[in-house]
Amino acid sequence: MHSRELADLDRRVLWHPFTQQRGWVQEEDPVIIERASGCTLYDTEGTAYLDGVSSLWCNVHGHAHPAIDAAVRDQLGRVAHTTMLGLSHPPAIELARRLVDLAPGELSRVFFSDNGSTAAEVAVKMAYQYWQLKGETGRSGFVCLRMGYHGDTVGAVSVGGIDLFHQRFGALLFEAWQAEPGDPGHMAALLREHAGRVAAVIVEPLVQGAAGILTHPHGYLRAVRELCDEHDVLLICDEVATGFGRTGTMFACEQEDVAPDLMCVAKGLTGGYLPLAATLATERVYEAFLGDFAELRTFFHGHTYTGNPLACAAALATLDVFEAEDTLAAIAPRIALLGELLAGLVAPLPAVGEVRRRGLMVGIELHGFELHQRMGHQVTLAARARGAIIRPLGDVVVLMPPLAMTEPELRRLVEITAAAIAAATDQALSSAA
Repeated sequence: MHSRELADLDRRVLWHPFTQQRGWVQEEDPVIIERASGCTLYDTEGTAYLDGVSSLWCNVHGHAHPAIDAAVRDQLGRVAHTTMLGLSHPPAIELARRLVDLAPGELSRVFFSDNGSTAAEVAVKMAYQYWQLKGETGRSGFVCLRMGYHGDTVGAVSVGGIDLFHQRFGALLFEAWQAEPGDPGHMAALLREHAGRVAAVIVEPLVQGAAGILTHPHGYLRAVRELCDEHDVLLICDEVATGFGRTGTMFACEQEDVAPDLMCVAKGLTGGYLPLAATLATERVYEAFLGDFAELRTFFHGHTYTGNPLACAAALATLDVFEAEDTLAAIAPRIALLGELLAGLVAPLPAVGEVRRRGLMVGIELHGFELHQRMGHQVTLAARARGAIIRPLGDVVVLMPPLAMTEPELRRLVEITAAAIAAATDQALSSAA
């Protein structure tokens, strides 16, 4: 099928996520990705694009990595899927062991699911049921962060704080109290105000991704951990976006020597190959669910594709590549180079209000534009015309390159982004002057 036929069919049958379909159908000329290699995507016309957002923040070691490809092919020759309800299989067992070995603190149990939202949903339900089983039935609320994001299922939305995404669903949601990001005093006040009613605090450690790469001040996460201990509430760290090297360490919470009671991982877990997520819990949490069958202490939650063998094989290979290529050490100079490039090429642009960064997570905030101008979107179109795929969060342009992106590719990505911002914004700024 030719590109034009595919585009027409797309408009007739697909409903894209986070997309105003009227604009998509009437205005967009869709890019249809056919293949990929390394950090480059190729559309059906053969045009190449740098993958500047890791295919929505999940690709780690590049596309078509031979070791991960081989692991998935090998598993295909064994079994593609088998349930974990009443059964188990080697890749899930081995992956759980590897994750426990990597995880901070005393996280010792692994519950597999399918994506970041389900990992958060599992953590929220575990925290709630933990206190119910402990006899503290009043602990049914959660403290989250304003502008927090943990996914789009109802439980995950309940502990989210982005009005644009979540406000319309208010009648469906359970109670949660929003703390001001980066302000431990406000967190402390909420925990005092709702003493005895809080099951857990849930945070994205160091960086709130969907908020526009909002970074927290140093020491904030450590202060939240101490407040949770003081008030005897569980701490959930959502490492879906920040995990697997994005901030420079395997998990972001390591940078403040914080160990949560529950930790959510997804996205980079399989290197961006297949849907897989995990919620890690401490033995303290796990043991509360143990009892005789008739006590009904079981965690009644699961998914058809929980611990899918193909996805687990991809995840094991992804972890192997971290070791074989010494990925965390290799990205340190790239992180430094990215900072230099942004400071030199992007930060001085008139339309740029702020550049926020932690590791390889970057948010470039544009200022001076009205909502209807969709300036972030205009920048992404200008970048696409120059050979890079990036994606905005409103008027925040996000860069999230794969960890495998080379220094020349990184330089080109930032040069394209700077040129795209200049091209998209110059005329609008001149008209407003």
